[in-house]
Amino acid sequence: MSITVSEVIADTLIKAGAKRCYGIVGDTINHLTNAISKTSLEWINVRHEEVGAFAAGGEAYMTRQLAVCAGTCGPGSLHFVNGIFESHRNGSPVVLIASNVDSSEEGMGFPQELDQTKIYDQCSVFCQRINHPSQARRIVAQAAQAALTHQGVAVVVVNGDIFKNKIEDDIAWSVHQPQPLIRPNDADLNTLAGMIHSAKRITIYAGIGARESHDQLVALADKIKAPIAHSSRSKEFVEPNNPFNVGMTGILGNLAGMQAMDDCDLLLCLGSDFAYTQFYPKNAQIVQVDTQAKHLGRRTPIDLGLVGDVANTIEALLPLLEQRSDDSHLNNALEQWHKDKKEYAGKARHESELIHPQYLTQLLSDKADRNAIFTADGGSPMVWLLRHLEATGERRFLTSLLHGTMANAYPQALGIANAYPHRQVIAMCGDGGLTMLMGDLLTLVQEQIPVKLLVFNNESLGFVEMEQRVEGLLDNFTSLHNPNFALLAEQIGLQGWQVDTPERLPDTMQAWLDHEGPALLEVKVNRMELVMPPKIEANQVVSTALFGVKAVLNGRSDEVISLIRDNFIK
Repeated sequence: MSITVSEVIADTLIKAGAKRCYGIVGDTINHLTNAISKTSLEWINVRHEEVGAFAAGGEAYMTRQLAVCAGTCGPGSLHFVNGIFESHRNGSPVVLIASNVDSSEEGMGFPQELDQTKIYDQCSVFCQRINHPSQARRIVAQAAQAALTHQGVAVVVVNGDIFKNKIEDDIAWSVHQPQPLIRPNDADLNTLAGMIHSAKRITIYAGIGARESHDQLVALADKIKAPIAHSSRSKEFVEPNNPFNVGMTGILGNLAGMQAMDDCDLLLCLGSDFAYTQFYPKNAQIVQVDTQAKHLGRRTPIDLGLVGDVANTIEALLPLLEQRSDDSHLNNALEQWHKDKKEYAGKARHESELIHPQYLTQLLSDKADRNAIFTADGGSPMVWLLRHLEATGERRFLTSLLHGTMANAYPQALGIANAYPHRQVIAMCGDGGLTMLMGDLLTLVQEQIPVKLLVFNNESLGFVEMEQRVEGLLDNFTSLHNPNFALLAEQIGLQGWQVDTPERLPDTMQAWLDHEGPALLEVKVNRMELVMPPKIEANQVVSTALFGVKAVLNGRSDEVISLIRDNFIK
Protein backbone atom coordinates (compact mmCIF):
# COMPACT_ATOMS: atom_id res chain seq x y z
CA MET A 1 0.00 0.00 0.00
CA SER A 2 1.35 3.43 -0.93
CA ILE A 3 1.71 6.19 1.66
CA THR A 4 2.69 9.85 1.47
CA VAL A 5 6.21 11.17 1.97
CA SER A 6 4.88 13.11 4.98
CA GLU A 7 3.74 9.85 6.59
CA VAL A 8 7.11 8.24 5.84
CA ILE A 9 9.00 11.14 7.44
CA ALA A 10 6.88 11.08 10.61
CA ASP A 11 7.11 7.29 10.93
CA THR A 12 10.88 7.25 10.45
CA LEU A 13 11.42 9.93 13.09
CA ILE A 14 9.19 8.13 15.60
CA LYS A 15 11.04 4.85 15.03
CA ALA A 16 14.29 6.75 15.67
CA GLY A 17 12.97 7.75 19.11
CA ALA A 18 11.61 11.25 18.51
CA LYS A 19 8.73 12.26 20.77
CA ARG A 20 8.17 15.94 19.91
CA CYS A 21 8.38 18.27 16.92
CA TYR A 22 8.64 22.06 17.41
CA GLY A 23 7.58 24.61 14.82
CA ILE A 24 4.89 26.82 13.33
CA VAL A 25 2.39 25.35 10.89
CA GLY A 26 1.83 26.76 7.42
CA ASP A 27 1.91 26.46 3.61
CA THR A 28 4.66 24.04 2.55
CA ILE A 29 4.50 21.83 5.67
CA ASN A 30 0.73 21.54 6.02
CA HIS A 31 0.78 17.97 4.72
CA LEU A 32 3.58 17.09 7.14
CA THR A 33 1.78 18.53 10.16
CA ASN A 34 -1.39 16.73 9.08
CA ALA A 35 0.53 13.45 9.03
CA ILE A 36 2.10 14.19 12.43
CA SER A 37 -1.34 14.86 13.93
CA LYS A 38 -2.25 11.21 13.31
CA THR A 39 0.81 9.80 15.10
CA SER A 40 2.35 9.70 18.57
CA LEU A 41 4.75 12.51 17.59
CA GLU A 42 3.62 15.54 19.62
CA TRP A 43 3.52 18.88 17.80
CA ILE A 44 4.58 21.87 19.94
CA ASN A 45 3.34 25.07 18.29
CA VAL A 46 5.80 27.85 19.21
CA ARG A 47 5.45 31.57 18.46
CA HIS A 48 8.94 31.95 16.95
CA GLU A 49 10.94 29.26 15.19
CA GLU A 50 14.18 30.24 16.96
CA VAL A 51 12.49 29.23 20.21
CA GLY A 52 11.53 25.93 18.61
CA ALA A 53 15.16 25.18 17.78
CA PHE A 54 16.29 26.13 21.29
CA ALA A 55 13.53 23.98 22.81
CA ALA A 56 14.27 20.95 20.66
CA GLY A 57 17.96 21.36 21.41
CA GLY A 58 17.34 21.64 25.16
CA GLU A 59 15.26 18.47 25.14
CA ALA A 60 17.78 16.58 23.01
CA TYR A 61 20.79 17.78 25.05
CA MET A 62 19.32 16.51 28.31
CA THR A 63 17.88 13.22 27.03
CA ARG A 64 20.55 12.53 24.36
CA GLN A 65 17.61 11.31 22.28
CA LEU A 66 16.21 12.72 19.06
CA ALA A 67 14.08 15.89 18.98
CA VAL A 68 12.63 17.47 15.84
CA CYS A 69 11.89 20.89 14.35
CA ALA A 70 9.98 21.62 11.16
CA GLY A 71 9.73 24.88 9.26
CA THR A 72 7.88 26.34 6.32
CA CYS A 73 9.66 27.63 3.23
CA GLY A 74 11.63 30.86 3.27
CA PRO A 75 11.31 32.83 6.53
CA GLY A 76 9.84 29.90 8.47
CA SER A 77 12.85 27.65 8.07
CA LEU A 78 15.25 30.60 8.17
CA HIS A 79 14.05 31.66 11.64
CA PHE A 80 15.49 28.47 13.10
CA VAL A 81 19.09 29.43 12.27
CA ASN A 82 20.39 30.80 15.60
CA GLY A 83 18.74 28.09 17.68
CA ILE A 84 20.08 25.45 15.30
CA PHE A 85 23.62 26.83 15.61
CA GLU A 86 23.29 26.68 19.40
CA SER A 87 21.89 23.14 19.36
CA HIS A 88 24.55 21.91 16.96
CA ARG A 89 27.42 23.43 18.93
CA ASN A 90 26.30 22.05 22.27
CA GLY A 91 25.91 18.54 20.85
CA SER A 92 22.14 18.12 20.71
CA PRO A 93 20.79 15.37 18.40
CA VAL A 94 18.14 17.35 16.51
CA VAL A 95 16.59 16.81 13.09
CA LEU A 96 15.32 19.89 11.26
CA ILE A 97 12.87 19.38 8.41
CA ALA A 98 13.38 22.56 6.36
CA SER A 99 10.92 22.98 3.52
CA ASN A 100 11.31 24.88 0.27
CA VAL A 101 9.00 26.06 -2.49
CA ASP A 102 7.44 23.53 -4.86
CA SER A 103 9.86 21.76 -7.21
CA SER A 104 8.32 23.35 -10.28
CA GLU A 105 9.14 26.84 -8.99
CA GLU A 106 12.62 26.18 -7.66
CA GLY A 107 15.38 28.20 -9.32
CA MET A 108 12.93 30.80 -10.66
CA GLY A 109 13.21 33.41 -7.92
CA PHE A 110 9.81 32.42 -6.56
CA PRO A 111 8.67 34.32 -3.42
CA GLN A 112 10.21 32.88 -0.21
CA GLU A 113 12.59 30.59 -2.11
CA LEU A 114 15.88 29.95 -0.29
CA ASP A 115 18.74 27.49 -0.73
CA GLN A 116 18.40 25.84 2.68
CA THR A 117 21.39 23.53 2.16
CA LYS A 118 23.80 26.47 1.81
CA ILE A 119 22.47 27.99 5.02
CA TYR A 120 22.44 24.87 7.19
CA ASP A 121 25.46 23.00 5.86
CA GLN A 122 27.72 25.00 8.21
CA CYS A 123 25.82 24.04 11.39
CA SER A 124 24.96 20.39 10.88
CA VAL A 125 26.47 16.92 10.80
CA PHE A 126 24.17 16.01 7.90
CA CYS A 127 22.41 18.25 5.37
CA GLN A 128 20.69 16.70 2.37
CA ARG A 129 17.67 17.24 0.15
CA ILE A 130 15.02 14.70 -0.69
CA ASN A 131 15.28 15.00 -4.47
CA HIS A 132 12.82 12.20 -5.21
CA PRO A 133 9.92 10.88 -3.09
CA SER A 134 11.43 7.38 -3.03
CA GLN A 135 14.41 8.74 -1.04
CA ALA A 136 12.27 9.88 1.91
CA ARG A 137 12.79 7.05 4.41
CA ARG A 138 16.40 6.50 3.42
CA ILE A 139 17.46 10.13 3.83
CA VAL A 140 15.46 10.77 7.02
CA ALA A 141 16.88 7.58 8.57
CA GLN A 142 20.40 8.70 7.65
CA ALA A 143 19.70 12.13 9.13
CA ALA A 144 18.47 10.69 12.42
CA GLN A 145 21.40 8.28 12.55
CA ALA A 146 23.88 11.10 11.95
CA ALA A 147 22.30 13.32 14.61
CA LEU A 148 22.32 10.53 17.21
CA THR A 149 25.75 9.07 16.53
CA HIS A 150 27.56 12.38 15.99
CA GLN A 151 25.51 14.29 18.59
CA GLY A 152 24.62 17.25 16.42
CA VAL A 153 21.95 18.68 14.13
CA ALA A 154 20.88 16.96 10.92
CA VAL A 155 18.90 18.87 8.29
CA VAL A 156 16.58 17.44 5.65
CA VAL A 157 15.39 19.86 2.95
CA VAL A 158 12.08 19.00 1.27
CA ASN A 159 10.17 20.80 -1.49
CA GLY A 160 6.58 21.55 -0.52
CA ASP A 161 5.05 19.36 -3.23
CA ILE A 162 7.20 16.37 -2.28
CA PHE A 163 5.44 16.03 1.10
CA LYS A 164 2.15 14.97 -0.52
CA ASN A 165 3.60 12.55 -3.10
CA LYS A 166 2.72 8.90 -2.55
CA ILE A 167 5.30 6.11 -2.66
CA GLU A 168 5.35 2.34 -2.11
CA ASP A 169 7.95 2.58 0.72
CA ASP A 170 8.96 -1.08 0.37
CA ILE A 171 12.62 -0.89 1.52
CA ALA A 172 13.15 -1.05 5.29
CA TRP A 173 15.74 1.68 5.87
CA SER A 174 16.34 2.08 9.62
CA VAL A 175 18.46 3.92 12.20
CA HIS A 176 21.47 2.32 13.90
CA GLN A 177 23.27 3.56 17.02
CA PRO A 178 26.48 1.54 17.54
CA GLN A 179 28.38 1.97 20.82
CA PRO A 180 32.03 1.18 19.98
CA LEU A 181 34.76 0.71 22.57
CA ILE A 182 37.42 3.35 21.80
CA ARG A 183 40.81 3.56 23.49
CA PRO A 184 44.47 4.13 22.53
CA ASN A 185 46.65 1.19 21.57
CA ASP A 186 48.93 -0.45 24.14
CA ALA A 187 52.08 1.31 22.92
CA ASP A 188 50.49 4.75 23.31
CA LEU A 189 49.19 3.85 26.76
CA ASN A 190 52.69 2.78 27.82
CA THR A 191 54.06 6.09 26.56
CA LEU A 192 51.46 7.94 28.62
CA ALA A 193 52.23 5.84 31.70
CA GLY A 194 55.92 6.71 31.32
CA MET A 195 55.17 10.44 31.15
CA ILE A 196 53.04 10.17 34.30
CA HIS A 197 55.79 8.26 36.11
CA SER A 198 58.37 10.95 35.26
CA ALA A 199 56.23 13.95 36.18
CA LYS A 200 56.28 15.54 39.63
CA ARG A 201 53.17 17.74 39.54
CA ILE A 202 50.26 16.38 37.50
CA THR A 203 46.92 18.10 36.93
CA ILE A 204 43.87 16.56 35.27
CA TYR A 205 41.69 18.85 33.16
CA ALA A 206 38.33 17.20 32.42
CA GLY A 207 35.98 18.40 29.70
CA ILE A 208 32.51 17.51 28.49
CA GLY A 209 33.98 14.40 26.85
CA ALA A 210 34.43 13.02 30.38
CA ARG A 211 30.72 13.37 31.17
CA GLU A 212 30.34 9.62 31.77
CA SER A 213 33.73 9.09 33.41
CA HIS A 214 33.29 10.47 36.94
CA ASP A 215 34.39 7.35 38.82
CA GLN A 216 37.32 6.70 36.50
CA LEU A 217 38.54 10.31 36.92
CA VAL A 218 38.42 9.99 40.70
CA ALA A 219 40.28 6.67 40.59
CA LEU A 220 43.01 8.16 38.37
CA ALA A 221 43.35 11.28 40.52
CA ASP A 222 43.66 9.14 43.64
CA LYS A 223 46.37 6.97 42.13
CA ILE A 224 48.55 9.81 40.82
CA LYS A 225 47.56 12.38 43.51
CA ALA A 226 46.38 14.94 40.95
CA PRO A 227 43.87 17.77 41.35
CA ILE A 228 41.01 17.76 38.84
CA ALA A 229 40.12 21.05 37.20
CA HIS A 230 37.21 21.02 34.82
CA SER A 231 35.65 22.99 31.99
CA SER A 232 32.45 24.97 32.50
CA ARG A 233 30.34 22.52 30.52
CA SER A 234 31.47 19.52 32.57
CA LYS A 235 30.73 21.05 36.00
CA GLU A 236 27.63 18.95 36.61
CA PHE A 237 29.44 15.69 35.80
CA VAL A 238 32.88 16.20 37.39
CA GLU A 239 32.25 18.33 40.47
CA PRO A 240 29.85 16.22 42.63
CA ASN A 241 31.26 13.73 45.16
CA ASN A 242 34.79 14.41 43.95
CA PRO A 243 37.44 14.94 46.67
CA PHE A 244 39.98 15.95 44.02
CA ASN A 245 37.88 18.71 42.42
CA VAL A 246 39.44 22.21 42.36
CA GLY A 247 36.93 24.00 40.14
CA MET A 248 37.09 25.65 36.74
CA THR A 249 39.66 27.60 34.78
CA GLY A 250 39.19 30.41 32.27
CA ILE A 251 37.67 33.85 32.81
CA LEU A 252 34.56 32.28 34.37
CA GLY A 253 36.59 30.01 36.62
CA ASN A 254 38.36 30.24 39.97
CA LEU A 255 41.91 30.70 41.19
CA ALA A 256 42.45 27.09 42.30
CA GLY A 257 41.61 25.69 38.88
CA MET A 258 43.84 28.21 37.16
CA GLN A 259 46.78 27.67 39.51
CA ALA A 260 46.50 23.88 39.33
CA MET A 261 47.05 24.15 35.58
CA ASP A 262 49.73 26.85 35.76
CA ASP A 263 51.80 25.03 38.39
CA CYS A 264 51.81 21.52 36.90
CA ASP A 265 54.57 19.94 34.86
CA LEU A 266 52.16 17.49 33.17
CA LEU A 267 48.60 18.35 32.18
CA LEU A 268 46.20 15.56 31.22
CA CYS A 269 43.42 17.05 29.07
CA LEU A 270 40.71 14.40 29.11
CA GLY A 271 37.72 14.95 26.84
CA SER A 272 38.40 18.69 26.73
CA ASP A 273 38.45 21.02 23.75
CA PHE A 274 38.72 24.24 25.82
CA ALA A 275 39.18 27.01 23.27
CA TYR A 276 41.21 29.70 25.05
CA THR A 277 44.92 29.14 24.47
CA GLN A 278 46.01 31.74 27.04
CA PHE A 279 44.74 29.58 29.92
CA TYR A 280 46.91 26.55 29.14
CA PRO A 281 50.22 26.15 31.04
CA LYS A 282 53.33 27.57 29.42
CA ASN A 283 55.93 25.24 30.96
CA ALA A 284 54.28 21.83 31.12
CA GLN A 285 53.98 18.77 28.96
CA ILE A 286 50.41 18.34 27.71
CA VAL A 287 48.61 15.11 26.86
CA GLN A 288 45.19 15.24 25.19
CA VAL A 289 42.71 12.36 24.97
CA ASP A 290 39.65 12.81 22.74
CA THR A 291 37.37 10.63 20.65
CA GLN A 292 37.89 13.03 17.72
CA ALA A 293 41.40 13.03 16.24
CA LYS A 294 40.73 16.41 14.62
CA HIS A 295 40.49 17.98 18.11
CA LEU A 296 44.01 16.96 19.11
CA GLY A 297 46.37 19.92 19.44
CA ARG A 298 44.05 22.50 17.89
CA ARG A 299 43.83 24.71 21.03
CA THR A 300 47.41 24.53 22.29
CA PRO A 301 50.55 22.59 21.28
CA ILE A 302 50.54 19.13 22.86
CA ASP A 303 53.23 16.52 23.50
CA LEU A 304 51.01 13.46 23.09
CA GLY A 305 47.63 13.13 21.42
CA LEU A 306 45.54 10.00 21.90
CA VAL A 307 42.20 8.95 20.43
CA GLY A 308 39.99 7.33 23.00
CA ASP A 309 36.92 7.51 25.20
CA VAL A 310 37.96 8.93 28.58
CA ALA A 311 36.49 6.15 30.73
CA ASN A 312 37.85 3.35 28.52
CA THR A 313 41.28 5.00 28.34
CA ILE A 314 41.59 5.46 32.10
CA GLU A 315 40.47 1.89 32.80
CA ALA A 316 43.18 0.57 30.46
CA LEU A 317 45.78 3.00 31.89
CA LEU A 318 45.30 2.41 35.62
CA PRO A 319 46.98 -1.05 35.77
CA LEU A 320 50.11 0.49 34.21
CA LEU A 321 50.52 3.11 36.95
CA GLU A 322 52.16 2.96 40.35
CA GLN A 323 50.47 4.41 43.42
CA ARG A 324 51.91 7.86 44.06
CA SER A 325 52.49 9.08 47.62
CA ASP A 326 53.59 12.71 47.08
CA ASP A 327 50.40 14.75 47.40
CA SER A 328 51.88 18.24 47.89
CA HIS A 329 50.68 19.56 44.50
CA LEU A 330 47.21 18.17 45.16
CA ASN A 331 47.05 19.63 48.68
CA ASN A 332 48.14 23.08 47.50
CA ALA A 333 45.34 23.08 44.92
CA LEU A 334 42.75 21.83 47.41
CA GLU A 335 43.78 24.49 49.93
CA GLN A 336 43.22 27.22 47.34
CA TRP A 337 39.90 25.61 46.32
CA HIS A 338 38.64 25.86 49.91
CA LYS A 339 39.63 29.56 49.88
CA ASP A 340 37.80 30.06 46.58
CA LYS A 341 34.63 28.47 47.94
CA LYS A 342 34.84 30.65 51.04
CA GLU A 343 35.17 33.73 48.83
CA TYR A 344 32.17 32.68 46.73
CA ALA A 345 30.13 32.17 49.91
CA GLY A 346 31.21 35.61 51.16
CA LYS A 347 30.02 37.31 47.98
CA ALA A 348 26.70 35.48 48.24
CA ARG A 349 25.87 36.84 51.71
CA HIS A 350 23.07 39.34 52.25
CA GLU A 351 24.79 42.45 53.61
CA SER A 352 22.84 45.49 52.41
CA GLU A 353 19.60 46.79 50.99
CA LEU A 354 20.79 45.68 47.55
CA ILE A 355 20.07 42.25 46.12
CA HIS A 356 23.38 40.96 44.81
CA PRO A 357 22.99 38.37 42.03
CA GLN A 358 25.39 36.06 43.90
CA TYR A 359 23.07 36.05 46.93
CA LEU A 360 20.05 35.46 44.71
CA THR A 361 21.73 32.50 43.01
CA GLN A 362 22.98 30.99 46.26
CA LEU A 363 19.47 31.20 47.68
CA LEU A 364 18.15 29.49 44.56
CA SER A 365 20.74 26.74 44.98
CA ASP A 366 19.66 26.20 48.59
CA LYS A 367 15.92 26.11 47.85
CA ALA A 368 15.74 24.28 44.51
CA ASP A 369 15.29 20.52 44.33
CA ARG A 370 18.39 18.33 44.43
CA ASN A 371 17.49 17.04 40.96
CA ALA A 372 16.41 20.35 39.44
CA ILE A 373 17.44 21.24 35.89
CA PHE A 374 18.79 24.76 35.26
CA THR A 375 19.34 26.80 32.14
CA ALA A 376 20.93 30.25 32.00
CA ASP A 377 21.06 33.04 29.46
CA GLY A 378 24.42 33.91 27.95
CA GLY A 379 26.01 36.74 29.97
CA SER A 380 25.98 37.24 33.71
CA PRO A 381 23.22 34.67 34.57
CA MET A 382 25.50 32.02 33.07
CA VAL A 383 28.34 33.16 35.35
CA TRP A 384 26.21 33.07 38.50
CA LEU A 385 24.99 29.57 37.60
CA LEU A 386 28.52 28.25 37.14
CA ARG A 387 29.87 29.86 40.30
CA HIS A 388 27.03 29.62 42.78
CA LEU A 389 24.77 26.66 41.95
CA GLU A 390 25.72 23.43 43.69
CA ALA A 391 26.21 20.41 41.47
CA THR A 392 24.60 17.55 43.38
CA GLY A 393 25.13 14.73 40.92
CA GLU A 394 21.41 14.81 40.08
CA ARG A 395 21.11 18.41 38.93
CA ARG A 396 21.59 19.27 35.28
CA PHE A 397 22.87 22.52 33.76
CA LEU A 398 22.67 24.00 30.27
CA THR A 399 24.21 27.30 29.22
CA SER A 400 25.35 28.76 25.89
CA LEU A 401 29.09 28.36 26.39
CA LEU A 402 30.07 27.53 22.80
CA HIS A 403 27.69 29.68 20.77
CA GLY A 404 27.40 32.49 23.33
CA THR A 405 23.88 33.49 22.35
CA MET A 406 21.36 35.60 24.20
CA ALA A 407 17.79 34.46 24.90
CA ASN A 408 18.48 30.75 25.18
CA ALA A 409 17.47 30.08 28.79
CA TYR A 410 13.71 29.82 28.88
CA PRO A 411 13.30 28.44 25.32
CA GLN A 412 15.70 25.59 26.19
CA ALA A 413 13.87 25.11 29.49
CA LEU A 414 10.61 24.84 27.53
CA GLY A 415 11.89 21.77 25.70
CA ILE A 416 13.50 20.27 28.80
CA ALA A 417 10.29 20.59 30.83
CA ASN A 418 8.43 18.70 28.09
CA ALA A 419 10.88 15.83 28.48
CA TYR A 420 10.93 15.94 32.31
CA PRO A 421 7.46 17.12 33.39
CA HIS A 422 7.90 15.93 36.98
CA ARG A 423 11.21 17.73 37.70
CA GLN A 424 11.83 21.37 38.54
CA VAL A 425 13.07 23.15 35.41
CA ILE A 426 14.39 26.62 36.18
CA ALA A 427 15.44 29.23 33.60
CA MET A 428 17.82 31.93 34.86
CA CYS A 429 16.98 34.78 32.47
CA GLY A 430 18.67 38.08 31.89
CA ASP A 431 16.29 40.96 31.30
CA GLY A 432 17.83 41.46 27.86
CA GLY A 433 17.59 37.78 26.98
CA LEU A 434 14.00 37.44 28.13
CA THR A 435 12.77 40.46 26.18
CA MET A 436 14.52 39.32 23.00
CA LEU A 437 12.19 36.30 22.63
CA MET A 438 9.39 37.24 24.99
CA GLY A 439 6.58 36.10 22.70
CA ASP A 440 6.93 32.43 23.57
CA LEU A 441 5.96 33.07 27.16
CA LEU A 442 2.55 32.56 25.58
CA THR A 443 3.64 29.04 24.59
CA LEU A 444 4.33 28.24 28.25
CA VAL A 445 0.78 29.34 29.04
CA GLN A 446 -0.90 27.71 26.05
CA GLU A 447 0.85 24.37 26.54
CA GLN A 448 0.95 24.67 30.37
CA ILE A 449 4.65 23.85 30.46
CA PRO A 450 5.74 24.25 34.12
CA VAL A 451 8.96 26.22 33.60
CA LYS A 452 10.06 28.48 36.45
CA LEU A 453 11.56 31.74 35.12
CA LEU A 454 13.91 33.74 37.34
CA VAL A 455 14.53 37.18 35.83
CA PHE A 456 17.74 38.96 36.86
CA ASN A 457 16.52 42.51 36.27
CA ASN A 458 19.43 44.96 36.36
CA GLU A 459 17.95 47.12 33.58
CA SER A 460 21.01 46.63 31.43
CA LEU A 461 22.93 44.30 29.17
CA GLY A 462 25.06 43.62 32.22
CA PHE A 463 27.81 41.43 30.80
CA VAL A 464 28.42 43.83 27.91
CA GLU A 465 28.43 46.74 30.34
CA MET A 466 31.07 44.97 32.39
CA GLU A 467 33.17 44.31 29.27
CA GLN A 468 33.05 47.99 28.33
CA ARG A 469 34.02 49.18 31.82
CA VAL A 470 36.87 46.70 32.23
CA GLU A 471 38.28 48.03 28.96
CA GLY A 472 38.14 51.57 30.35
CA LEU A 473 35.22 52.62 28.18
CA LEU A 474 32.10 54.45 29.18
CA ASP A 475 29.23 52.02 28.88
CA ASN A 476 27.26 52.81 25.75
CA PHE A 477 23.80 51.64 24.64
CA THR A 478 23.50 49.00 27.39
CA SER A 479 20.58 50.45 29.37
CA LEU A 480 17.20 48.75 29.10
CA HIS A 481 13.79 50.28 29.77
CA ASN A 482 11.95 47.27 31.15
CA PRO A 483 8.32 46.65 32.00
CA ASN A 484 7.16 45.22 35.31
CA PHE A 485 7.79 41.61 34.29
CA ALA A 486 5.61 40.19 37.08
CA LEU A 487 2.57 42.22 35.98
CA LEU A 488 3.27 41.39 32.35
CA ALA A 489 3.37 37.70 33.25
CA GLU A 490 0.02 37.92 34.98
CA GLN A 491 -1.54 39.67 31.98
CA ILE A 492 -0.72 36.70 29.74
CA GLY A 493 -1.71 34.02 32.25
CA LEU A 494 1.54 33.30 34.10
CA GLN A 495 1.79 33.55 37.87
CA GLY A 496 4.18 36.44 38.59
CA TRP A 497 6.10 37.89 41.53
CA GLN A 498 8.45 40.88 41.80
CA VAL A 499 11.00 41.41 44.59
CA ASP A 500 13.21 44.48 45.13
CA THR A 501 14.33 44.01 48.77
CA PRO A 502 16.40 41.14 50.22
CA GLU A 503 14.04 40.59 53.16
CA ARG A 504 11.15 39.47 50.93
CA LEU A 505 13.21 37.24 48.71
CA PRO A 506 13.35 33.90 50.60
CA ASP A 507 9.59 33.53 51.16
CA THR A 508 8.71 34.81 47.70
CA MET A 509 11.17 32.44 46.05
CA GLN A 510 9.67 29.52 47.94
CA ALA A 511 6.16 30.46 46.80
CA TRP A 512 7.42 30.74 43.21
CA LEU A 513 9.07 27.31 43.34
CA ASP A 514 6.02 25.72 44.96
CA HIS A 515 3.61 26.98 42.28
CA GLU A 516 2.40 24.05 40.18
CA GLY A 517 2.36 25.65 36.73
CA PRO A 518 4.66 27.99 34.82
CA ALA A 519 5.67 31.00 36.93
CA LEU A 520 7.92 34.05 36.78
CA LEU A 521 9.93 35.68 39.58
CA GLU A 522 11.43 39.07 38.75
CA VAL A 523 14.23 40.23 41.06
CA LYS A 524 15.74 43.70 40.95
CA VAL A 525 19.46 42.93 41.26
CA ASN A 526 22.42 45.25 41.71
CA ARG A 527 23.49 46.73 38.38
CA MET A 528 27.00 47.65 39.54
CA GLU A 529 28.21 44.05 39.75
CA LEU A 530 31.41 43.16 37.95
CA VAL A 531 31.99 39.59 36.81
CA MET A 532 35.58 39.42 38.03
CA PRO A 533 38.01 36.88 36.52
CA PRO A 534 39.77 34.44 38.89
CA LYS A 535 42.94 36.52 38.86
CA ILE A 536 42.72 40.29 38.44
CA GLU A 537 45.45 41.57 36.14
CA ALA A 538 46.99 45.00 36.59
CA ASN A 539 45.72 46.24 33.23
CA GLN A 540 42.14 45.36 34.21
CA VAL A 541 42.41 47.44 37.37
CA VAL A 542 43.90 50.33 35.39
CA SER A 543 41.15 50.07 32.77
CA THR A 544 38.41 50.07 35.40
CA ALA A 545 40.03 53.11 37.00
CA LEU A 546 40.08 54.76 33.59
CA PHE A 547 36.33 54.18 33.34
CA GLY A 548 36.04 55.87 36.73
CA VAL A 549 37.86 58.97 35.53
CA LYS A 550 35.73 59.18 32.39
CA ALA A 551 32.52 58.66 34.38
CA VAL A 552 33.42 61.43 36.85
CA LEU A 553 34.21 63.81 34.01
CA ASN A 554 30.82 63.00 32.49
CA GLY A 555 28.93 63.69 35.71
CA ARG A 556 28.47 60.05 36.70
CA SER A 557 30.46 59.95 39.95
CA ASP A 558 27.65 58.10 41.79
CA GLU A 559 28.18 55.12 39.49
CA VAL A 560 31.90 55.04 40.29
CA ILE A 561 31.16 55.04 44.03
CA SER A 562 28.69 52.18 43.56
CA LEU A 563 31.13 50.22 41.42
CA ILE A 564 33.90 50.48 44.04
CA ARG A 565 31.63 49.80 47.01
CA ASP A 566 29.86 46.81 45.49
CA ASN A 567 32.88 45.06 44.00
CA PHE A 568 36.08 46.05 45.75
CA ILE A 569 34.95 46.82 49.32
CA LYS A 570 32.09 44.43 50.11
